[in-house]
Amino acid sequence: MKKTCTLLACGLLILAVFITGCSKDEGKEAEPEVIKIGVFEPMTGANAAGGAMEIEGVELANKLYPEVLGKKVELVIVDNKSDKVEAANAATRLVDKDKVTAIIGSWGSSFSMAAGPIVQNSQVPTVGASCTNPLVTKGNEYYFRVCFIDPFQGTVMANYAYNELGARKTAIVQEISNDYSVGLAKFYTDAFKALTGDEKAILGVANYNTGDQDFTAQLTNLKQLNPDVIFAPGNYTESALLVKQARELGITIPILGGDTWEAPEFLDIGKAAVEGSVFSTFFTTEVPITQESEKFLEEYRKAYGKEPASVTALGYDAYLVILDAIKRAGSFDRVAIRDAIAETSDFPGAAGIISLDENGDAVKSAVIKQVKDGGFVYLTTVEPIK
Repeated sequence: MKKTCTLLACGLLILAVFITGCSKDEGKEAEPEVIKIGVFEPMTGANAAGGAMEIEGVELANKLYPEVLGKKVELVIVDNKSDKVEAANAATRLVDKDKVTAIIGSWGSSFSMAAGPIVQNSQVPTVGASCTNPLVTKGNEYYFRVCFIDPFQGTVMANYAYNELGARKTAIVQEISNDYSVGLAKFYTDAFKALTGDEKAILGVANYNTGDQDFTAQLTNLKQLNPDVIFAPGNYTESALLVKQARELGITIPILGGDTWEAPEFLDIGKAAVEGSVFSTFFTTEVPITQESEKFLEEYRKAYGKEPASVTALGYDAYLVILDAIKRAGSFDRVAIRDAIAETSDFPGAAGIISLDENGDAVKSAVIKQVKDGGFVYLTTVEPIK
């Protein structure tokens, strides 16, 4: 009997040690050794150049700031293939398979909007870099962005047309299959009508689809209306072809665009025809805004041997905003990080000071640039409407 009790006691002791050991292991697994930040961007397809520029910024930020709260930060980069369905798939993979703590993306408002319900339902804080359509963050408490939004951008370009060019009549060419283009065209239209006090200030609106290469019919019709200026927000490839064909048709009036025009491909495709084109964007290398701007420019030039695009600076900032939120939250809990991001105020990013409003949108200045001598040249900075 005594022997049996002794054996039973030994068995219980071994079991207790085993359970304790398992409990310790489970505790360690609860806090990951590596913090994963997902990135979903167009790496192939029509918008690949835009995605590549944002990824450069994210990767540079990760190189310079590789840790947070003593943990290594690992980027998990997924291609959304310039497609709305693939964007949703990419977000799902990052959430379900890769178990990321937060997400960055995407170049292209449509892709960000496609991923919106997924990150919201999964409660994964997500920060967009250059997705400017208001619907990206509207009603989604888990989506934020470090760029201004299209109502401001549309107003900026309408004011430029009205005040700087003296335009009183305008025509619109929009990429009808692109939420960004349609939204920005609407905000420009509303602002231009308000400035002129003329409901008939928009002489005509022409549509095309993503991937189209021939715009002569639309441009010929608009030319007959004799507008003072054309506003044509859209993807860099189609926009460059559109401007080129406009010049070939003898259209000499100013043609204005939005932030998507700031890509090397716009210059490569448009060549001399895009000289003089004016567009709004987020950042300029000629006027560093913060100490982080100077650090970003120095490190980017060292790493890539060229000047960065505005969206590259925004990709960099999206990463920094997430890391700053993790530090302030003192936690890797997604909800805690989300709450900390929402409280971001006066954060010194590479592309300027970042303060998020009640919708998760950055209140920031806009930069206007012009194509000159085959490059992008800074014209002026426009402050946000207070």
